[in-house]
Amino acid sequence: MTETKTPTVTKEQVLGALKEVYDPEIPVNVVDLGLIYGVEVEDGDVHVEMTLTAAGCGMGPYIAQQAEWRIAELEGVDDVQVDVVFEPQWTPDRISDDGKKLLGID
Repeated sequence: MTETKTPTVTKEQVLGALKEVYDPEIPVNVVDLGLIYGVEVEDGDVHVEMTLTAAGCGMGPYIAQQAEWRIAELEGVDDVQVDVVFEPQWTPDRISDDGKKLLGID
């Protein structure tokens, strides 16, 4: 009898979940704001590197926790690690076209 491995989560699924996480001060999700620097998925373990619009943002821990909780809800996720980094520094150039439309800066 062969062991069947349950499918793990994909990077696309993680990014989809992160599109449901918002900076409470800005009505645009963290993906379209350009705050997600990297997503790695390996055998159900998810590692995300993200930043904030400003290094002193008091909402940083809240946003990172929301990201972690949302990813953890995905089927196939065993462990989640969200690291907030500040290199490279975030700039408005990272905002997606959809994000710019939502902010009225397209």
